[in-house]
Amino acid sequence: MTRVMDAPRIVTTKPLVVVRNVDKNYGSVQALRQVSALVYPGEVLGIVGESGSGKSTLLRMMNLEETPDSGTYTLDLPDVSGNLFELDRFARRMLCATRIGIVYQNPHHGLLMRHSSSGNVAERLLVAGERNFATLRAKAKSALAASEFPLERLDAPPIELSGGMQQRVQLAKAIALEPALLLLDEPTTGLDVSVQALVLDTLKRLQQERRITMVIVSHDLGVIRTVADRVMVMRRGEVVEAGLVDQIFQDPQHAYTQQLVHAKL
Repeated sequence: MTRVMDAPRIVTTKPLVVVRNVDKNYGSVQALRQVSALVYPGEVLGIVGESGSGKSTLLRMMNLEETPDSGTYTLDLPDVSGNLFELDRFARRMLCATRIGIVYQNPHHGLLMRHSSSGNVAERLLVAGERNFATLRAKAKSALAASEFPLERLDAPPIELSGGMQQRVQLAKAIALEPALLLLDEPTTGLDVSVQALVLDTLKRLQQERRITMVIVSHDLGVIRTVADRVMVMRRGEVVEAGLVDQIFQDPQHAYTQQLVHAKL
């Protein structure tokens, strides 16, 4: 995969995202067990693990789509306080509309497939309170351009687009309001290698230009190695190892991480 040049990243000592001791059970199945995570401003945290490891469940928690059985979640933002898991449905919706963006593995979960691409982006702006048509159109166009979406397809509905283009519409929708946190759930799954590389290059560029804090979930270690600064390895609902990407890939300590890395090699 193509790597673009890394710009120096300023990482403060105070994390933007703090998740502490999260437990989640689905009946007799424990999906998450005492999971904690820190993400610093401008950082990209990668989360890897096999199917069923809990990584996507954790991401849904961070998007406030689900509530854990126990644990806390905070964002270090001037107008946000307290445990976000305690917010009501309306407060969650507004926080996610304005401060948290998400790109789903399946575009059908994040897009209105028969609405125009620009309309999909404008829908997020509408939730945040924008009502001027010209402003909606201009901001949607700007976000789509930033995601490297071909503007001649501005009014094409996602159902008529390729998988790579659908992911770009999702990305434009997610960044339209310049969120403090961008969540990505397997954003390159199902795309061919060349399209994967283009999507990852776009993410790298956006991170460098806008300093968006990102959390990216993937089963593909190549994806994580390309875009992430740090990585958490999950297995059976637990974090088994965490550290800098190069550290984890070059000198994995946990037997499961060693298995993952050696399988990739």
